[in-house]
Amino acid sequence: MSLAQRLTITQPMRVFWITWFGQLISILGSGLTAFGVGAKIFLDTRSTTQFALLSFFAFAPMVVLSPIAGTLIDRWDRRRAMLLADLGNGFTTMLIFAMVLASNKGLFELKAWHFYLPVSLGACFGAFRWPAFFATVTLIVPKQHLGRANAMGEVASGASQILSPIIAGALIERVGLVGVLSVDVCSFLVAVTTLLMVRFPRPTASSEGQQGKGSLLAEMKQGWTFISSRKGLVALLSFTAVAVLCMDLVVLLITPLVLAFTDISTLGVIASIAGVGALLGAVCMGIWGGAKNQLHGILGFHALSGLVLFMAAPAPSVPLVATAAALYLFTMPPVMAGIQSIWQRKIPADLQGRAAAVKRMLILCVSPFASLIAGPLADDLFEPAMREGGVLASTMGRLLGVGPGRGIAVIFIVLAVLTLINVVAGWLNPRLRNMDKELPDALPDAPPAPADTATPTPPTAPTAGASAS
Repeated sequence: MSLAQRLTITQPMRVFWITWFGQLISILGSGLTAFGVGAKIFLDTRSTTQFALLSFFAFAPMVVLSPIAGTLIDRWDRRRAMLLADLGNGFTTMLIFAMVLASNKGLFELKAWHFYLPVSLGACFGAFRWPAFFATVTLIVPKQHLGRANAMGEVASGASQILSPIIAGALIERVGLVGVLSVDVCSFLVAVTTLLMVRFPRPTASSEGQQGKGSLLAEMKQGWTFISSRKGLVALLSFTAVAVLCMDLVVLLITPLVLAFTDISTLGVIASIAGVGALLGAVCMGIWGGAKNQLHGILGFHALSGLVLFMAAPAPSVPLVATAAALYLFTMPPVMAGIQSIWQRKIPADLQGRAAAVKRMLILCVSPFASLIAGPLADDLFEPAMREGGVLASTMGRLLGVGPGRGIAVIFIVLAVLTLINVVAGWLNPRLRNMDKELPDALPDAPPAPADTATPTPPTAPTAGASAS
């Protein structure tokens, strides 16, 4: 049975596909800007720290705003929350466009730090997009298909990783960064248009969702209370935090690792090959739907990602690094879609925004942390240690060679070991291993009927365990 057949084309599923398509186009556009701006900063400065700081400013505002955003998403029409995110991101892309255009005309000299403020502003709007999207998925997709629907989100990400570097590289060579930003602005218009075409169902009110209703602060607190009182979710959160730390450091450091021995066009090719791996992983997850025991699938693919990291370290070889990157990203969709599905199943629909935003805030703390430590780890510690005469040159240098990029290769080995330790620790934690037995699902098997508005309906009678959707 095909993926389209598995995801039955009901009215709610049509809403899902239209919404997903708009976000796919938006992600492609954002990928163009991220690749173009990131490559420009690194090539202009040759500083891993400056490059990583761009990622820091892209994530730090989301950490601060996520609890507020999640609470507002549970109050607002979720479609409008996504519209706000897309319009805001489009506006900030236009700000960057104006800066680059002014710099090209000689009005001022564009520095790396000039990008940080508009990127931070875009992140403020972005804090609303994904909590609203994933909270909405539980309303329009049957519970048994959540793994496949989340995998389609990974398909969008994989497609972006394949196409964005190729398109961005071609545009930069012909029309510069201005051309890249122009396409990104158009992508936001497509995303907004698709959101205007759909309406999302109402989430049914639950007893858990109604607790803390009233003040914004009380509702924000309810999201954390729900998670912290369920030890299985806390264990899953800890496991995810370590997995995301490893993944973020790999993604941040792959650019300086590759540019240490080749050029930006080759980097684009490697990024696209890696994107093929992510896309294949997402498509396979979409068709397969994940292991019957989702935790087994998550741990298995996470362990595989750790083993793959060893491949990227031995030598500065384009084929070897490209293969390792593709295999590494192949493992990510099953891990992330599986984790997301567990969260969606265990949280009542009218609490999805608050609980998911708290979870997202805690996980997003990892990304700025990774951005802050990536530069010093590479520039100040491991890269000097792997130069001729460095403290690791006589040991690790014999295995990996010495010179530019070899310190980052050592970091990849450390991350591989940390990944495998995380898998073992996750399996040995009984709260995580037995979560499905100890924590029942909070969603019904079928999504609610579509509605013109997304205002939660009042509960007829509070019930333990809450109805979902």
